[in-house]
Amino acid sequence: MRTLNRAGDARAAAEDSLEDYAFRYVPRSFRRWSALSVGGTALGSIAFLADFSIGASIGLEHGTANAMLGILLASVIIFAVGFPVAYYAARYNLDLDLVARGSGFGYYGSIITTVVFAGFTCIFFALEGAIMAQGLAVAVGIPLPLGYVISTVVVIPIVIYGMRALERLQFWTTPLWLALALLPLIWIVGTQPESVVEFVEFTGLSDGEVSFSAIVASAAVCFALTPQLAEQIDYIRVMPPRTARNSRSWWVSFVFSGPGWVVFSGTKQLIGLFLAVYLVTKVDPMIGDRAVEPVAQFLGMYESLVPDWLALAL
Repeated sequence: MRTLNRAGDARAAAEDSLEDYAFRYVPRSFRRWSALSVGGTALGSIAFLADFSIGASIGLEHGTANAMLGILLASVIIFAVGFPVAYYAARYNLDLDLVARGSGFGYYGSIITTVVFAGFTCIFFALEGAIMAQGLAVAVGIPLPLGYVISTVVVIPIVIYGMRALERLQFWTTPLWLALALLPLIWIVGTQPESVVEFVEFTGLSDGEVSFSAIVASAAVCFALTPQLAEQIDYIRVMPPRTARNSRSWWVSFVFSGPGWVVFSGTKQLIGLFLAVYLVTKVDPMIGDRAVEPVAQFLGMYESLVPDWLALAL
């Protein structure tokens, strides 16, 4: 019996799909994906909905102008700080723990870095689970506590198989997500151009003036997403070697899926702000704080375009 158990353990340890080389160098034999494939998978990881809520929250508080400048300020700083860290992770195929050690922070510094990342991941996981549970409650009436459990458990079979399963999942779901998020938005902007004017002129709870303090306050909220770079590193560390043949695709994939994740994150924050303003000014002026909830944002957008039953399904 003990021999059988050992044989099973050996097979599991040798199974490529269960190995992600955590806390160590990723060997060349594992890095068999193209640069574009790795980049696309890494970008799929930032499809989280919290960005929409963040953009809406700071916009309703400080107005469109201050929120946009705050998002831009935070994005520029996060990109600049994250670029060298992401580059060495992608170039030398190291995770954040090894990058922290190599940067001179030592063993204890790498532990602190890992704890910060782990804490961010747990908090973010709970936040996204809460958003998904809200969606299940609205769509099919599942109680929130049960929705939390479902939203948490459903991802375990996917992530346990590492990069191979995630690459396949992102390949099929990312285009669908983009279509459901962007096509209705483009339709609204095209058919209701006055909504863009109202968005630009929206002042929120501020006096309508562009204020340095409001810009910094908006940026401070966005800075909370900085540890997301660590998750991007978990993907781009499996980038293939950079050669003369793949140099262009390697750099494009690295820039946009590494430090450039914040460009897409900032764009989603602006979309969340636009949807919140659209709800407040066009759909339901009495919606109040619910305008910052991604579920309410997308449901309101869909209901303005299609029948209610189809909006719920989407």
